[in-house]
Amino acid sequence: MLYQAYQFQDDLIAPFRSLARSWRGMFSSGLCEVGGSLERPYLAALEMISRFELTHTRPDFGIERVMSGSAEVAVTEKVELSLPFGDLLHFTKDVDVAQPRVLVIAPLSGHFPTLLRGTVQTLLSDHDVYITDWANARDVPVEAGSFGVEDYIAYIIRFLEEIGPGAHILAVCQPCVQGLAAVAVMSAENHPATPRTMTLMAGPIDPRQSPTEVNEFAVSKSLAWFEKSLISTVPWRYKGGGRKVYPGFLQLVAFMAMNMDRHRSAHQKLYDHLAAGDVAAAEKIKTFYDEYFAVLDLTEEFYIETIDRIFQKAELATGDFSYRGVKIDPSRIRRTALLTVEGGRDDICALGQTAAAHDLCASLRPHLKRHHLQANVGHYGVFNGKRWENEIYPVVRNHILSME
Repeated sequence: MLYQAYQFQDDLIAPFRSLARSWRGMFSSGLCEVGGSLERPYLAALEMISRFELTHTRPDFGIERVMSGSAEVAVTEKVELSLPFGDLLHFTKDVDVAQPRVLVIAPLSGHFPTLLRGTVQTLLSDHDVYITDWANARDVPVEAGSFGVEDYIAYIIRFLEEIGPGAHILAVCQPCVQGLAAVAVMSAENHPATPRTMTLMAGPIDPRQSPTEVNEFAVSKSLAWFEKSLISTVPWRYKGGGRKVYPGFLQLVAFMAMNMDRHRSAHQKLYDHLAAGDVAAAEKIKTFYDEYFAVLDLTEEFYIETIDRIFQKAELATGDFSYRGVKIDPSRIRRTALLTVEGGRDDICALGQTAAAHDLCASLRPHLKRHHLQANVGHYGVFNGKRWENEIYPVVRNHILSME
């Protein structure tokens, strides 16, 4: 009933959003008038009401042009491989020189891969970039079957096969575990598409290290509690009607609750900027929240297995993680160079959790392993923003280049 209750509430609010948009349009076009000094605050209030919603559709990446070398080049999105629970999306460029191919492995944690827009845009200057474009589970018909943690690993391997030998991977947050597992599986099989490098950024390879509030919550409840309290059924109005999911709106609420004062302050600033007519400042905040409030649902099996296998049992770190019935052994990785990146102020994936990959990859020679600690960034600053662009990205670029 949880999903139905959310949908009922959203349906109730929808007419007020539509009305606010209509009024704002009339006032903005001059069809109606408000007293001079009240006009901007009134319009600002209407816009705030009209924005009171979540969207469940992936926003556009909107990357049309980037600087590559000394020239600005056009970027085109192309789906290279389409599977039921996600596509392999390729950002193609018209450049003369072949660039290293990088698969960005996006988290499946309640937001769309467009949350990594800044990551992709920066990488595009020197690389041929692909990304895992995960589907919203509520839009995947029940007939498509299930999608769990091991299926996620299988998708990574299949995507790397499609890209071909000699590629690189960059995993952000949660899929660092699946990324490392995929490389271990491919290395053990001497798979020709085994990537040359893997960059693991702010991910829970060993969530027992310096546990955060997120880690503590994951181990504080039983699996039965998570299944009973957080899993819901998709309403029948959607393609995935009847599918059991962990709704994306719950994940958003959980993340916002961790920093509620910051979000309140941001929305107060948004109103103030709108009321003052400061369009540029308002647009920055709107752009962030347009992305932040775009949510996707996770399949029940993926969410529950993530809680169970990655957080509660820490199977990869303890050596108990299996794939298709076979134990995964990261020490089989011998040729894929490893870079781990952590943020010194990360309150989602704390220090030591990603660096734990170095001990697991025991057979890698020292010159194939590197760790980068960015002291003054939080979780999102590891892969977005000025510190990512100016300080972290050069390390990533050099890591990839060293194996080309």
